[in-house]
Amino acid sequence: MKPIEEIKPLLESPKKVVITMHQKPDADAMGSSLAMYHYLVQKGHQVTVISPTNFPDFLKWMPGADDVIDYESSMDRAIQALEGIDLLFCLDFNALYRTKNLAPHLEKLDCIKILIDHHLEPQPSFDYGVSDTKASSTAQLVYETIYKLGDEQYINLEIAQCIYAGTVTDTGSFRFASTSAAVHRMVADLMERGLKHEVIHQAIYDNFLENRLRFLGHSLLNRMEVFYEYNTAMLAIPYSDLKRFDLQTGDTEGLVNFLLSIQGIKMAALIIDRNSEVKLSFRSKGDFDVNTFARKYFDGGGHFNASGGRSTDPLEKTVDRFIKAVEENEDLLQ
Repeated sequence: MKPIEEIKPLLESPKKVVITMHQKPDADAMGSSLAMYHYLVQKGHQVTVISPTNFPDFLKWMPGADDVIDYESSMDRAIQALEGIDLLFCLDFNALYRTKNLAPHLEKLDCIKILIDHHLEPQPSFDYGVSDTKASSTAQLVYETIYKLGDEQYINLEIAQCIYAGTVTDTGSFRFASTSAAVHRMVADLMERGLKHEVIHQAIYDNFLENRLRFLGHSLLNRMEVFYEYNTAMLAIPYSDLKRFDLQTGDTEGLVNFLLSIQGIKMAALIIDRNSEVKLSFRSKGDFDVNTFARKYFDGGGHFNASGGRSTDPLEKTVDRFIKAVEENEDLLQ
């Protein structure tokens, strides 16, 4: 994979471009993709953003979100947009299977593929790119890429809003260790360009329906288990809860982080029965590597302190597997 700055000659004449992201995109996936979209449009390119699946309502305020094609609900439009493209930008994922049912179409493309991502172990499927696991977010890498290409004059308010949204969420509102001095300098630059950060916070964190708050209270009261002997806390959510509270995509976002607020807890797990499969989210503090944990036990991965996994077992059996895995890691969790 050639360095990302070497794409500069490719962008000097108009190209047909598609930008895509991982399934069930979060604020970083959507924010980085839309930031790149606004940058490339200003450069004169024909650009389409395709999401492999739907995305949360609390991200639909982002500039350009109305033009994003949801592959699952608009397959024909998405496939048509992929025809004859010159460049494919893959943002916030590094293995094509993470685009779910869109993956076979991407694999068949005969075009230049460009990666911008901060997850571990990228596939050798990309021609150009940047893969920096120390970066706070893919949004930060988009910002840095624009600078590397000498195009910082294109960073307008729309781009600033998208980059900030991706960064603030992936850093846990700047609480995680990945929040470097460079991140704060970037935010200062974005604010000097007109960014109003409080508007972004309200759009992301103060934009839910009543049922989500009631679900949160129910989950913490009735579904939380704390294993103090292993410095671990867990929320196991049955599918019946998702139906009872009429949860939508994104309504469980950030729920796992509540567990880390418990004194002494080193690892937190959110285990949700999605009906088709069980999804797991892991968070940790300090030196416990949940990326390795997720890869070893639950066919997953991600970052050192934040990762995810999946299970085809029923919820109860998945929970039993998780508890057994925690017991096997007792020494590392002390």
